[in-house]
Amino acid sequence: MTLRSGDVLNGKLIGRRIAVTLGLALFASNALAQTAYRIQVDGLACPFCAYGIEKKLGAIAGVARVETDIAAGTVTATMADGATMDEASATRAVQEAGFSLRGFEALGQAAANGAGAGAK
Repeated sequence: MTLRSGDVLNGKLIGRRIAVTLGLALFASNALAQTAYRIQVDGLACPFCAYGIEKKLGAIAGVARVETDIAAGTVTATMADGATMDEASATRAVQEAGFSLRGFEALGQAAANGAGAGAK
């Protein structure tokens, strides 16, 4: 019996196709991974403060999610796929919310999963 490249032998060809498809999907998701920024803010003291700054930062084009850590005085803004934020935009939003920006750090792709180094 002669096998051609398109023939299935005990499901091995299908298994390879699935593996290749999954590999490509993982590669594509990393290529479009979300970027996050850690913003240190002076004066964060209560949930009302957090709400105000989250609203202002959330209004910046491309921001997908904003999370505030009141105790640490930090806000993490996660961007939509391919979007970025500059420090000037963050500063303006923080000032409009009535606070002072103390630090701005791009955490990169890992930050979308909660990882990252300390703020500058």
